Amino acid sequence: MPRTAAEKRAAFRSLHSSGCFMLPNPWDAGSARYLAALGFKALATTSSGFAWSTGHADNTLPRETILTHLRAIVDATDLPVNADFENGFGRDPQEVAESVTLAVETGVAGLSIEDSTGDPAAPLFSVDVAVQRLSAARGAIDRNGGDTLLIGRAENFVAGKPDLDDAIARLKAYAAAGADCLYAPGIQTREQIEAVVAAVAPKPVNLLIGSTSTLTLQDAAALGVRRISVGGALARAAWGGFMQAAQALAEGRFDFASATAGKQLNELFARDA
Repeated sequence: MPRTAAEKRAAFRSLHSSGCFMLPNPWDAGSARYLAALGFKALATTSSGFAWSTGHADNTLPRETILTHLRAIVDATDLPVNADFENGFGRDPQEVAESVTLAVETGVAGLSIEDSTGDPAAPLFSVDVAVQRLSAARGAIDRNGGDTLLIGRAENFVAGKPDLDDAIARLKAYAAAGADCLYAPGIQTREQIEAVVAAVAPKPVNLLIGSTSTLTLQDAAALGVRRISVGGALARAAWGGFMQAAQALAEGRFDFASATAGKQLNELFARDA
């Protein structure tokens, strides 16, 4: 029998209790099912990967489209799913709480709330406002079972404000406001990672590795990281292969050397269909 949402959430929470696990990011049901077939224990959505698949830029899709996508990824496999829920689809706490309630109803096992505004002139909410928004998300989760993991994100390093001290101060405030897991996408050095892990301990930390890196899963675990996601990297890898083959076609050549055999894909998706 398929696992219930409560069972998935319990399994997801357990993964955060010790060790370090991979949390790869599919962008559609097919990529989710392939990752599940490889034996991963949980998945996370990618707002960028999904947006590109619809022909749009990241952070431009409406809330209802994202909610429909979350349901599709949740239903694609029996694995827990962490939602990349952007900035909560609302500026004020009440709007964030409403959005989070709808996200919990999709069956996700966790969701992240960013502190980015989308305004290049002022890319981050003030800490006070960001804490109010995260507290509203915490309240919405607690009113709807309380078992969905809440991830607080400090967007400094991807929003053009690469200030480690400010990012750490934000993460500590988000932890105090009820975040179960903390995340500062864009930190890269061992010193940065260790500083973030130490600052929010004993709460778990998510590390983004979205490009080729010398760090391994074992290295990240030794630094105290609890989980590793890759954001839009898998989607970008797929786009890289597609664009290379398509550009060859545009030049009158046929280059499908890296293409997967149709038979293999049919066999994969015929399982439990």
